[in-house]
Amino acid sequence: MEQMPEGVELIGDEELEVEAEEYDHTANLAEVLDDDVLGELSSDLRSKFREDVESREDWEEAIAKGLGLLGINYEDRSEPFLGASGVTHPLLSEAVTQFQAQAYKEMLPSGGPIKTQILGSPTKETEDQAQRVEDFMNYQITHVMEEFDEELDQMLFYLPLAGSAFKKVYYDPNIGRQVALYIPAEDVVVPYGASHIETAERVTHVMRKTKNELKKLQANEFYREVELGDPQPYHSDIEKRKAEEGGYSLTDDDRYSVYEVHADIFIEGVDEDEDEIAKPYVVTIERGSNEILSIRRNWNPDDELMLKRQHFVHYVYVPGFGFYGLGLIHII
Repeated sequence: MEQMPEGVELIGDEELEVEAEEYDHTANLAEVLDDDVLGELSSDLRSKFREDVESREDWEEAIAKGLGLLGINYEDRSEPFLGASGVTHPLLSEAVTQFQAQAYKEMLPSGGPIKTQILGSPTKETEDQAQRVEDFMNYQITHVMEEFDEELDQMLFYLPLAGSAFKKVYYDPNIGRQVALYIPAEDVVVPYGASHIETAERVTHVMRKTKNELKKLQANEFYREVELGDPQPYHSDIEKRKAEEGGYSLTDDDRYSVYEVHADIFIEGVDEDEDEIAKPYVVTIERGSNEILSIRRNWNPDDELMLKRQHFVHYVYVPGFGFYGLGLIHII
């Protein structure tokens, strides 16, 4: 019997027989699954990702067109006559800036954003414990998590424009601590008919990573070692319009595009249920090569219900008809 990494055993010389209980719960299952299983899973998830992108096309198109209403750039016009004014009134920008300033003050006050509340009758012990928790959490957010302030500020600018914005809270093995990053709505792809991010069948985070970042994650055994080839960046219409308004070029982006899919799936060879009940996993796929870099269980090992762990926080400006919220761009 050949010993495999992370407590996984390979049974037999040619055929891979996988028993779920033989794995460490946090193991990267992509290291031991057969290439045919990985290829089929990658193809299926990429197909569903394209369907999810198509389901929100109208919402995305409205944002891409509306970004031109911010009044940041001057446009040379020849219509309706040569020399016509190309100035756009910055009304939208003013409304966004006002929301950003007011929301930032409420969400990140000088004493820190964390407040504790004691349930039941307070005692000296519970009051002291609550104060310790509040002090520790505020210290973590305002000092240890160095990116929290800037990420929140940037999110509050984009939220009233797009109608939706996301924070992703997770442990980053590259820096060895928890992070809370702002994720623009165009990079979090959810079926438009989903009612809530906690109950969505599938959530895909489109990430960009440099070659060195991927190498570090592979060296840390977070991603499996696989040849990826040259980067093939992926950019949505919203990103292209942002580049036009911001005055920068997307052609200089040489990062890899990686799909991190949080989904309920049934994996052949791992899940042995006769009813083939899907379970929550996180599957990471590199877009250019379609290679799966990691497959990990996304529930706590002591959770009998196997409820998925939630890494995303969805902020909504105005609730819309589908999953994504409506912003000032849609309203105007």
